[in-house]
Amino acid sequence: MIEITLGINQASQRLDKVLRKILREAPKSFLYRMLRKKNITLNHERAIGNEITVFGDTVQFYFSQETYDKMRGEAPSVSFEDVSFPEIPILYEDSDVCIFVKPAGILSQKAAEDDFSVNEWVILHARKSGAASDSDFESFRPSIVNRLDRNTSGIMCAGLSMRGLQVLSAMFRDRTVHKYYYALVAGQLTSPREFQSWLVKDRRTNRVRIYPNSVHGADSIRTAVTPLKVYADRTLLQVELFTGKSHQIRAQLAAAGHPILGDPKYGKAELNRKYGLEFQCLHAYRLEFPENCQVAALSGKVIETEAPKNWPLGTAEA
Repeated sequence: MIEITLGINQASQRLDKVLRKILREAPKSFLYRMLRKKNITLNHERAIGNEITVFGDTVQFYFSQETYDKMRGEAPSVSFEDVSFPEIPILYEDSDVCIFVKPAGILSQKAAEDDFSVNEWVILHARKSGAASDSDFESFRPSIVNRLDRNTSGIMCAGLSMRGLQVLSAMFRDRTVHKYYYALVAGQLTSPREFQSWLVKDRRTNRVRIYPNSVHGADSIRTAVTPLKVYADRTLLQVELFTGKSHQIRAQLAAAGHPILGDPKYGKAELNRKYGLEFQCLHAYRLEFPENCQVAALSGKVIETEAPKNWPLGTAEA
């Protein structure tokens, strides 16, 4: 009999999910057959696989070491080679979560096998800081929770532990975290506005279209904007995001006649050339966390960061 004790990153999950991570080469049918036959037990008791694990639980495997080693296979490799990477400012960190600022021009997650994204940076940071050990990577990898477009900068969150990832994911899924952006747009907006429209994404072209009324396959989207500075040909906005669809802010503002400066897809080429912008002027600058969230240090917390220094800001001209 082989027995293992579950760690913190194997807790609060279905047992069958944990078993698939431990016995990486085992077919699902094999795992469920072993559970039925009591060749795999939880705390020396019969289990069916849907039990929620607890830190310190023990799992018993009643088969040979040879079978156990075969079903485990090789641990997934994690590369920790030094990679040339821009500085990533960390705004808050504890053993469960990391909140940081993504620079523009970097992917949130890989699009191709040889890409390097902030998700890989999170894994690298967790390994180097000691937040995750080699054994942790066998059952859990730190991961980002929210995503930003490659050329959008701003605040992102990552779970460094399974608990942190689950808590943050639930808050973003349930929209209890309020998200605010800075956007520098073409034209003048002098009063707050709210945009309610419908979005359809063309996955072939990776573009979206905005409609004033519901159409087949469209998602309802809602965005509110507040002018902060008004210039002769542009306006700095605070944008509050109520829904979170792909390219929502960029396309919705462009459809309203106020495309984001520097945006190569939905923007105005002449303004982009005038200001020589390399990336779109869209920056996730503020997160407001709910009261009494499960990461106690984040309860009611507001986290902010400034707009990038290369934006054409300064004294308002109008």
